[in-house]
Amino acid sequence: MSDSSQHTAFEDAQGLIFGAAMCSFGVLILTGAGLVTGQTAGLAVLIAYATGYSFGPVFFVINIPFYALAYRQLGAAFTLKTFVSVALISGFSLVIEDMVQVSPAHPAVAAVLFGMIAGAGLIAIFRHRASLGGIGILAYWLQERMGWRAGWVQLGFDLLLFACALALLDPVLLLWSLLGAVVLNAIIAINHRRDRYIAT
Repeated sequence: MSDSSQHTAFEDAQGLIFGAAMCSFGVLILTGAGLVTGQTAGLAVLIAYATGYSFGPVFFVINIPFYALAYRQLGAAFTLKTFVSVALISGFSLVIEDMVQVSPAHPAVAAVLFGMIAGAGLIAIFRHRASLGGIGILAYWLQERMGWRAGWVQLGFDLLLFACALALLDPVLLLWSLLGAVVLNAIIAINHRRDRYIAT
């Protein structure tokens, strides 16, 4: 009996490309409004704001140290797909920022659109057994090694990240950023469930 839950190489490729493109466009909307998000992408956004570098190269570089952990904890296939996803987002972000101009009328609009668009992109990436690397991999490793719950590790990182963002962002923009993070995580929590999603 064949395993119908396995995607073909073509299905993986289109899923990762779609997911990366959506995430890149979501980040463009986010940064166009001067907002920030959580996890590794949020760290890359903050570094980009502080240094003037583009999001794409920063996101690519800060993910590099985590691939060894990913390989050891989650295997070669997951690590390769994650590397490809990160590289695609980094590349797409550089291209999109020169081709598309986004000026949301209100930060709330940017926050909600970011959450919805990036949420759809992340679901595509997750369903093809990849991730955006970084803090998620570290959290998984700490859970396996130290017994710390991955969700709490990621939450702690995000709280620290948003606290640091206060030094760069207006508090009102930070509140709208939190709205974007809530929408993003709600989209993923509601739509990406292993007990419901079956690949055919």
